[in-house]
Amino acid sequence: MASMMQPQIILLKEGTDTSQGKAQLVSNINACTAVADVVRTTLGPRGMDKLIHDANGSVTISNDGATIMKLLDIVHPAAKILVDIAKSQDSEVGDGTTTVVLLAAEFLREAKPFIEDGVHPQNLIRSYRIACNLAIDKVKGLATSIEGKSLEEKKSLLSKCAQTTLNSKLIGGEKEFFATMVVNAVIAIGTDDRLNMIGIKKVPGGNMRDSFLVDGVAFKKTFSYAGFEQQPKKFLNPKILLLNIELELKSEKENAEIRLSDPSQYQSIVDAEWNIIYEKLDKCVQSGAKVVLSRLAIGDLATQYFADRDIFCAGRVAEEDLQRVAAATGGTVQTTVNNVIDEVLGTCEVFEEKQVGNERFNIFSGCPSGRTATIVLRGGADQFIEEAERSLHDAIMIVRRALKNSTVVAGGGAIDMEISRYLRQHARSISGKSQLFINSYAKALEIIPRQLCDNAGFDATDVLNKLRQKHAHASGEGAPYGVDINTGGIADSFANFVWEPAVVKINAINAATEAACLVLSVDETVKNPKSESAQGDAAMMGGRGRGGAMRGGRGRGMRRR
Repeated sequence: MASMMQPQIILLKEGTDTSQGKAQLVSNINACTAVADVVRTTLGPRGMDKLIHDANGSVTISNDGATIMKLLDIVHPAAKILVDIAKSQDSEVGDGTTTVVLLAAEFLREAKPFIEDGVHPQNLIRSYRIACNLAIDKVKGLATSIEGKSLEEKKSLLSKCAQTTLNSKLIGGEKEFFATMVVNAVIAIGTDDRLNMIGIKKVPGGNMRDSFLVDGVAFKKTFSYAGFEQQPKKFLNPKILLLNIELELKSEKENAEIRLSDPSQYQSIVDAEWNIIYEKLDKCVQSGAKVVLSRLAIGDLATQYFADRDIFCAGRVAEEDLQRVAAATGGTVQTTVNNVIDEVLGTCEVFEEKQVGNERFNIFSGCPSGRTATIVLRGGADQFIEEAERSLHDAIMIVRRALKNSTVVAGGGAIDMEISRYLRQHARSISGKSQLFINSYAKALEIIPRQLCDNAGFDATDVLNKLRQKHAHASGEGAPYGVDINTGGIADSFANFVWEPAVVKINAINAATEAACLVLSVDETVKNPKSESAQGDAAMMGGRGRGGAMRGGRGRGMRRR
């Protein structure tokens, strides 16, 4: 009897929440599909936008998957994985953030009945990984290279990729206008990988068509002192001096003390201060520069001094703008005005100050290094311009990727349908349960064309049946066929120039499969309780510094009474 009464073993703290087994896995899958349902309607050219209102009262209108996922503030631990893959897709490729979330959730949804029927998750994971590798190989096989084309042809092809991205955005109505702008901007920075070499400046007012691209650098007029209006506002081939020093009278420290034996010496000290600033200004003028920019303040004395000598100056220029001016004009930022040689001065064909809406912009165009560009965005509402900026960021990333990887595939759900067909066919050649799992993976890929139809208000079943029939042709002529958003039928996506870089699809399939496998491999969740007495403990500890606990007792070395 005694041997039966085993003591209960307590491993975890009281109040620890543990859930495990099949129910736990199904719960995680449900959480992930719930997250995907939020962004589901934003996919494609007819996708809807989400208005997100946060605790600070700021409002964001967006249909960019990554932006929405970031702002949702998800707390469910398994669903957070989808937020992470959306972020990684955004930073790696720039577009396809909604796609990657939808695919991951659909893979899990297809796995759910198998899990409920008692299939071991590791069998599913193994099959999904095999299917993922087959899918990626197929994408690479179907991709068309844009290498070896002339610059004009390349521009046209890249523009098509940018238009496909912008199709689903708020600025989709002006996609040709913005796609050309994006392609020119990316080609302007050449092989330079730094995205901050393309500046995007936002000016409320006007309409979208008033936006323009500066082949160089443009930034908002900085804070200026009296005398600024007397400076010239346009130069041809000026020399540009870039500084990181203050050009104004420096007051002495508050506690500075000077002892004089003769009152006449006081004037010499005051003169010394003026001489220091005048010497700096003289050196700037002697360098031959016609435009002086500084990251720190240029005071009223310096502004007037430069105005008298027909030199333009701007102080408190933002760090990134100054770096972009340096990259574009070939100048180097100086931390002193001593020994300013010609090599450190930049130059450009035209410098001018222009009025854009309510703002005035300093514009450097025709730069010799030409490794930078600036897009000035116009639009009615602030939220609209913010969303336009996010849309252009996606398009810029896509064009950069297409330039680097130079292979494109058909969009509009065509590539997804073709991979799905290929995997179904491959599954038939496999014996065992794996056939079912790869088949379910193939079915999950159809979510992209299905969602495109649903979002556009078409009959998804009807369109998908047409697509399956077209893709089933043995000759392979149906491979580029995808959803035709305009007519509600099917069309050759390649011929209609609905293209996307192969790297977007490869990344999306890879990330979605990894995320699905990760969720499937979790069989237990342990949630540690927050200690209720944590605050009480902290309060108790507050008074106990070293020796604090001995207050009232005997400190070290206290005399016995």
